[in-house]
Amino acid sequence: MTVNGTNGTINGAAANGNGPSVKDRLKNNRAKRIVDAAAAGGYAIPAVCCYTLEAVIATVRAAEAKKSPALIQLFPWAIEYADGLLLHAAAEAADKASVPIGVHMDHAQSPEIVRRAADLGGFDGIMLDMSHYEEEENLRLTKELVEYCNARGIITEAEPGRINGVEDGITDTGDMDEILTTPVQAEKFVACGIDWLAPAFGNVHGVYGPKGPQLRFDLLEQVRAQVGDRVRLVLHGAHEDYFQEELLRKCIDAGMAKANINGPVAAAWTKVQGELSGKVSLTTLVEKQTKAMQDVVEYHCDFLKSTGKAA
Repeated sequence: MTVNGTNGTINGAAANGNGPSVKDRLKNNRAKRIVDAAAAGGYAIPAVCCYTLEAVIATVRAAEAKKSPALIQLFPWAIEYADGLLLHAAAEAADKASVPIGVHMDHAQSPEIVRRAADLGGFDGIMLDMSHYEEEENLRLTKELVEYCNARGIITEAEPGRINGVEDGITDTGDMDEILTTPVQAEKFVACGIDWLAPAFGNVHGVYGPKGPQLRFDLLEQVRAQVGDRVRLVLHGAHEDYFQEELLRKCIDAGMAKANINGPVAAAWTKVQGELSGKVSLTTLVEKQTKAMQDVVEYHCDFLKSTGKAA
């Protein structure tokens, strides 16, 4: 087992044998503290999906420029591709940042990848996405993996119901039935010990259909009334074509304390790549790609009302 950053534990004890207990580590988990503060303050945290070191740097620089807390989010691909190297770079960047930054794994879709990620060290949180299983198996695996992660000082997120669609890094659920999250379902997942709940209320991964988002805010309010005092609600499927300031703030008003930002950051990287590749030096290209992604994260800090909240 590799022990690194803020989250390495062995057999439920601190890795060095004389550090804080698991209970204290969970209480002081930086991702938990960041999102708890957002929920209490009526804003949301930008959780930026990062595929490259440049995206990690851009996220930290944007957060520091806006004096905003943030989360660096990595998909399982990040540790499968480079055996944890990007994770450890992200954890170091978060440790050195002048504002609160956490490191979270998004959409870990098998028990094996959850355990591998937890054992690598460096993650503050892991999303246990077992939504492609039937509910009974989803709940069983979620409870088991919550215990595994918590023993290593890592908080957890889960997705009751099923959010359809496809994004890079997420298994395609487009051909599966959408299952909206009910208050009863939410209660069952909260009983598993999760910290964050990603409700399905008409949101989808990736591109929406021709009618755009058909969101059930009435259902979201029911879920919030049922479990919002015990978990934090987090937003998936905030596609940039629709989720600009007005809709993002409506989601925040409905209790969302974290919003995943994926497509527009990646698009900024590829746009600069297409425009400047072969026309400028490699170092100049990388710097301009990083700045383009930073700009995207910065304006999302404003939309999400997290600007200035790190002060």
